[in-house]
Amino acid sequence: IRNAYDNTVLYTDHVVASTVELLKTYAKRRATALLYVSDHGESLGENGMYLHGLPYAMAPETQTRVPMLAWFSREFLSLEKWDAGCVGKTNTQVRSHDHVFHTLLGLLEIGTSAYNPALDIFAKCDDD
Repeated sequence: IRNAYDNTVLYTDHVVASTVELLKTYAKRRATALLYVSDHGESLGENGMYLHGLPYAMAPETQTRVPMLAWFSREFLSLEKWDAGCVGKTNTQVRSHDHVFHTLLGLLEIGTSAYNPALDIFAKCDDD
């Protein structure tokens, strides 16, 4: 199980890195960005638990804490008038999947009453 999981992590890393490289090729003509969020974590035998099906209240941290990665081209940062330092500061707070919806609305500049800037990871960069 551990080997299969490690291989999926390696492949995901390859896909994300390849996507960033592709986006870089378009960055001269377009402001490009990538937001990657894993959907769930995985237990690989810690405390006798395997896979990812436990209720949240019982699930160990390996199932509930997942990676999130954002990458922005210089052109995107310039278009948004964002400081890279501000974007870098956003990784100091714990986030949840609740933030993904509102962050995507903000990144895509979709105006809707469903948008909550308090849940947009990068909303404070718009204020700087």
